[in-house]
Amino acid sequence: MLLLISPDGMEEALDCARAAEHLDIVDVKKPDEGSLGANFPWVIREVRDAIPADKPVSATVGDVPYKPGTVAQAALGAVVSGATYIKVGLYGCTTPEQAVEVMSGVVRAVKDHRPDALVVASGYADAHRIGCVNPLALPDIAHRSGADAAMLDTAVKDGTRLFDHVPPPECEEFVRRAHRAGLLAALAGSVKAEDLGCLTRMGTDIVGVRGAVCEGGDRTAGRIQPALVAAFRAELDRHARSRAAAGATG
Repeated sequence: MLLLISPDGMEEALDCARAAEHLDIVDVKKPDEGSLGANFPWVIREVRDAIPADKPVSATVGDVPYKPGTVAQAALGAVVSGATYIKVGLYGCTTPEQAVEVMSGVVRAVKDHRPDALVVASGYADAHRIGCVNPLALPDIAHRSGADAAMLDTAVKDGTRLFDHVPPPECEEFVRRAHRAGLLAALAGSVKAEDLGCLTRMGTDIVGVRGAVCEGGDRTAGRIQPALVAAFRAELDRHARSRAAAGATG
């Protein structure tokens, strides 16, 4: 399972660089603009320059409206700025057809510029609170649009978490549907270290965290701490080893 960490700017990106051996993907976002708030193009470039070359950079395009052309241009801006994972939060899409239209435009814009970039269709575990597409529809949306991954996060950061809205059995079904469609499955949403055993067992490919590695567990006011990144990674690796051992003896 890959560990994705989300700094909110250059200072935290440098913290991620100091903890680079413990993470797999550096994800650029702007938490004060939403769950998947988009940061500035120059911040993406600066983060790309600040972290080791072998660590891919992910960038959020935002909690986007149903405006396919606008979103496609934003996605192109992210990949031109140096991101190789492009995440789109389908906040304003109320039907799968709208979501597929938005994501198809993103895929074309991104892949025309950089074919090896990975496009992530992101939905929300608490979709019922904001009126967007059902979480379990995301793998099919990603597959139909030609995206590379399906992701769930939470839209409303009020202390509720991924499993509060989509219980583990449904998350496991999300992962199963993604894998059946040939996609990566990514899960986030106030994920904590105690969730890693469950996420590992269900075969999650990417886990995204921020608050869990911030001082005081505060994704907005707290700052990413390299020591917390290292501790989170150690716990993730412990569960991975346990799963591998169980598989070897099963």
